[in-house]
Amino acid sequence: MRLDVPLPSRLAWKVWRRNRDVFFKTYRVNFLPPFIEPVLYLLALGYGLGMFVGDIGGVPYASFIAPALLAISMMNSSFFECTYSSFVRMYYQKTYDAMVATPLSIEDVIAGELLWGATRSLIYASAMLVVLLAFGVVSFPSSLLVIPFSFVAGLLFSGIAMCFTAISPSIDTLNYPAFLFITPMFLFSGTFFPLSVLPGPIQVFAMAALPLAQVVTVTRSLTLATLSPILFLYSLAWIAAVCTVLFFVSISLMRRRLVI
Repeated sequence: MRLDVPLPSRLAWKVWRRNRDVFFKTYRVNFLPPFIEPVLYLLALGYGLGMFVGDIGGVPYASFIAPALLAISMMNSSFFECTYSSFVRMYYQKTYDAMVATPLSIEDVIAGELLWGATRSLIYASAMLVVLLAFGVVSFPSSLLVIPFSFVAGLLFSGIAMCFTAISPSIDTLNYPAFLFITPMFLFSGTFFPLSVLPGPIQVFAMAALPLAQVVTVTRSLTLATLSPILFLYSLAWIAAVCTVLFFVSISLMRRRLVI
C-alpha cells in the first residue's frame, strides 16, 4: 500500500486552537489529574513501597520512579487524547466533517489534532513537574528540560494513537491497543524497576521497540542529572526518527479513512 506524503498547512494551528479553547473551558477538571496522580504514586509506591525496596543504583526509589511518572503522563495524556477523544470528534460529533467544510484540509485537521495531543502532554508534564519539584525528587534546573521534551514525546504518542484511530472500526476496538500496547509498556519500560533486571532479549526488545522505554530513558537522564551520553543520544535519535515517520503516516491513514 503506497502512502502519499501529506503536507498540512499553517491552518493546522486553527484546529489546535479550537481544541485548546475547549480544554480550558473545563480546566478545573483537566488540571486535577496531573496534580493528584504524582502525589498518590509517590506516597504509595515511592515512599510506601520504597521503604522495602531501598535505593536503586544509589538513587532513592521515590526519585527513581519520579521521571517514569512524568513519562507515563506524557504517554497517557497524548495517547488517549488522540484515540478516544479524536474518535469521538471524528465519528460521533462529526467535528472533522464540519472542519473540512471550511478552508481546512484533512491534513490540516489531523495535524492540528496531533499538535494538540503533544501540547496536552506538555501541559500535564509541566503540572506534574511542579509537584515533583515540591517533593524534591527531581533535580533542578536540569529537570526543566523535560518541558520542551514533553512536546516531542507527546507528538510521538499522538502519532501512534492516531494510527490506531485510523484503523479502528469502532471506539470499543481502541481498548485493544490500550490494554495490549499501553499497559505492557507501562509495566516493562524501566518505569518501576530497571530494565537490567529483565532477561537480555527482553532488554534489547524494550530499547529497540518500546517508545515509552526511550522516553523514560531521556526523562530520567534529565530529572536525575545523570546523563549517559550514548544511551541518551540513542533514545533522542530513536524518538525523533519514529516521531517524524508516524506524523506523516498517521495523517495518510486518517486521510484514507475519511476520504470515501
